[in-house]
Amino acid sequence: MKLQVNPSSPTWGPIGPKFVNKNNRLAVAPMMDWTDRHCRSFHRAFSARALLYTEMVTTGAVLNGDRDYLLGFDAGEHPVALQLGGSEPADLAAAARIGADYGYDEINLNVGCPSDRVQSGRFGACLMREPELVAEGMAAIKAAVNLPATVKCRIGVDDQDPEESLFGLVDLCAQAGVTRFIVHARKAWLQGLSPKENRDVPPLDYALVARVKRERPGLTIDINGGINSLDAAIAQLAVVDGVMLGRAAYHTPEILGQVDRRVFGVTTEDVDGFTAIERYRPYMARQLAAGVNLAAMTRHMLGLFHGRPGARAWRRILTVEGVRAGAGLEVVDAALAALRDAGERRAA
Repeated sequence: MKLQVNPSSPTWGPIGPKFVNKNNRLAVAPMMDWTDRHCRSFHRAFSARALLYTEMVTTGAVLNGDRDYLLGFDAGEHPVALQLGGSEPADLAAAARIGADYGYDEINLNVGCPSDRVQSGRFGACLMREPELVAEGMAAIKAAVNLPATVKCRIGVDDQDPEESLFGLVDLCAQAGVTRFIVHARKAWLQGLSPKENRDVPPLDYALVARVKRERPGLTIDINGGINSLDAAIAQLAVVDGVMLGRAAYHTPEILGQVDRRVFGVTTEDVDGFTAIERYRPYMARQLAAGVNLAAMTRHMLGLFHGRPGARAWRRILTVEGVRAGAGLEVVDAALAALRDAGERRAA
């Protein structure tokens, strides 16, 4: 169920931020095996305003799988977007309706993932070669739900000319009614590079993404790819509408604690790791009571406190003790105590 909230009152409540943000100037990227519901609830503890994305969920899984497991989320995650993988318009429409029924705030189509499994299913980055099909699918989603319907894409694949492939996809989807695009500013090489290499090896072309915004000013253009700090994200906001952070947000989540102040202009104190853990604690307690293993939640916290005295002990305790049967919040408390002790010894 969606939160019934007052957008002018961004105060923190017992289950999360008490508003749904409509200005998506910063988002945390959909990342397979990382941005599950526990990760998103943890990230929400840092920022009330950043838009969060699910991992990609295929239309086949939505239509035929365990929907509560795949699509269920905590009310405190809002605003949260569902990313779909698929290419059959009727299936995309049906999956979008299900996502809307679950209470998601946006439906996003993945046109950027380069993995072999995704290609074999005819979705992800290979759809950059079929912009007409993408536009048809987006038209079906828009007709099915009264939610923002967005596209996350690459600038091209393989031997495509990025200027032709990106503008072609954007223009066809815009004709179908899409107004927001999140562009990973690299090509994807469908043969010869692994998904990991596709996140690093192809050169970034930020200038091309900025050009799309400049030449299509009526569209909302967000940028993704290689943005490794909040300073770099803010610099991009001078030329595009929004920024999507991926690995930087996951591996150094404390940067999200500055987002509400620095990106959204909210008069609020930044959120450090200790405060975020306190906010995340009630969620962890509820999940533990429901039978979720502690490690499923704490694995997303390992990047906290990187570079600080005691960070290694923090990671070790969460990793070793958190996987034991019956592990509870006492493990988090022990890891925090080790961190604080190390800080006090360094300061002495």
